[in-house]
Amino acid sequence: MIGSRPAGVLTLSLLGAGARVAVGVLWLIEGILKYRAGFGAADIELVAQSTEGNPRVPWFFEPLASFMGMAPGVFGVVMPALEVALGLLLVAGFLTRIAAFLSIGTLMLYWSADQLIAQYPAMVVLSAAVLLLTVSGRFGMDGWLRARRREATEATAATSGLWEA
Repeated sequence: MIGSRPAGVLTLSLLGAGARVAVGVLWLIEGILKYRAGFGAADIELVAQSTEGNPRVPWFFEPLASFMGMAPGVFGVVMPALEVALGLLLVAGFLTRIAAFLSIGTLMLYWSADQLIAQYPAMVVLSAAVLLLTVSGRFGMDGWLRARRREATEATAATSGLWEA
């Protein structure tokens, strides 16, 4: 029974890493497509206008839509940058759980604005898997940094033990 635990952790780590990289690649595609298409203020204004009087847009989105309408240039730059940043963080496995949480939040924001794209449900499921599988960053920067910290702590403990003896 004890031997199956490492195999289970490895399996969960691989599943989490696969979900993490998959959603990261989807975010990179989203952001790069926006950059290539010249996404900007006009697109944000269109989104803000499309939410007015739309019965599918929840009441709580109205203040954000109003703010988007007042600063479309800012949102036109920030949204593709956010998508690319999420993609890079997730693919690299850096700040994995934070990036997965922000991924879900961003997708919920898009859904609230009635911006429904076919891959968004899959992206939510993949992001949720990354959040639920706490070892999703094991084979990424998070895992590497964790190993370096553990090595440094062990080296410090070993060194301090020598001085005490």
